[in-house]
Amino acid sequence: MGLRDDLDRYRKVGEQRREDLADFIQYGDLGGSRQDEIRIPVKIVELPEFEYDRRDTGGVGQGDAEEGDAVGRPEENGDEGDGEPGEGEGEHGYYEMDPEEFAEELEEEFELHLEPKGKAVVEETEGDLTDLVRTGPRSTLDVEQMFKRGLRRKLASQFDPDYVKEALRVEGMGPDSVFDWARKERINVSKRWLEETYAEMDDDKRTRWSSLEEMEENVDRQTPAELIRADSRVPFRSEDERYRFPEVVEEHESKVVVVNIRDVSGSMGSEKRELVERTFTPLDWYLQGKYEEAEFVYIAHDIDAWEVERDEFFGIQSGGGTKISSAYELAAEILDDRYPWSDWNRYVFAAGDGENSSNDSKERVVPLVEETDANLHAYVETQPAGGGVNATHSQEMRNAFDEDEMVVTQVNARDEVMDAVYTVLKTAAQPTEET
Repeated sequence: MGLRDDLDRYRKVGEQRREDLADFIQYGDLGGSRQDEIRIPVKIVELPEFEYDRRDTGGVGQGDAEEGDAVGRPEENGDEGDGEPGEGEGEHGYYEMDPEEFAEELEEEFELHLEPKGKAVVEETEGDLTDLVRTGPRSTLDVEQMFKRGLRRKLASQFDPDYVKEALRVEGMGPDSVFDWARKERINVSKRWLEETYAEMDDDKRTRWSSLEEMEENVDRQTPAELIRADSRVPFRSEDERYRFPEVVEEHESKVVVVNIRDVSGSMGSEKRELVERTFTPLDWYLQGKYEEAEFVYIAHDIDAWEVERDEFFGIQSGGGTKISSAYELAAEILDDRYPWSDWNRYVFAAGDGENSSNDSKERVVPLVEETDANLHAYVETQPAGGGVNATHSQEMRNAFDEDEMVVTQVNARDEVMDAVYTVLKTAAQPTEET
């Protein structure tokens, strides 16, 4: 068994013994992971130890070890090493997964699948010769297309001249009336041919049938197929020529920017901040795992808004009030400047305790959300102690938007986190019209 097999086996063991994904998201230590690496605690991992073969009592390098001692086990009273027992983390204390694996597992958990859209064109290549143009090298002439066009034209212009000539011999019929009759019968004959044929007839031969019905009953009409068999030549014209041309294939890169907005006002205590972190973090990991390129923007706000780094985003708390529109104004500015809608998939996730300054939600936030193009907007409300008297922002958002435009969800305890994550991703995974 080689090293790769050992690693695969260790991975399987880790998958079996690591903490459940949902438990990890709701109750685990998220801070031990990075944006590009998720570290999930392993419950039990027993590492193998080597022992001396009891049958081997001699040989060079025997040393002072007793039979059955584990190789490399330190002596109890040794002087080496300054650490106390139990200090530090074992090398195999965590099961590590990247965002791609995390996204796969979360989709299994929820039985969902999001299809990332590629927007930005990164390369144009020549595909198969599937497009047709009127000019090109003779080597790319599509003979089959040319034959079909010539044949269609012959079929369209083909008619049984003897049959039409008999119509001219119906009493009271002339070139004009036969021309009208031929159009009704879908016989593609020209008026000039009718006039010339009628002029060549002797006067005594111009009346043979008393009516069209009598003529049609007594004269057989050749079908187009019979006419083609009688004359299989297909006349071609230059306008029938079509040349194969390589289809231009556009390769799109699936890029996503996730804007995370958080209320950091004085009412957002540590418990509320933790619930926001437990909801936003798996959403970030999931979207990073689904798209080829992912970037993240973190905006903190009280009355004013400012951009921050991820490391400080979840811990900030200010003593100010709340004006949620300030964050959406900054988000719109950042998106327009750095992440154009034509090239980027955009998700805007906001969270807070639902409290906002008077009329700001209805008069400012709603128009800003409507003007900011995004795959999905979401608002997560956290009220662990129950709904606040001034927590009206969520209801204003529900009143203004359908769920496929803005997902509004509530997280009041750790065991509600997975439901909130599912609600957001369920909506994000729904197919939408191309923009």
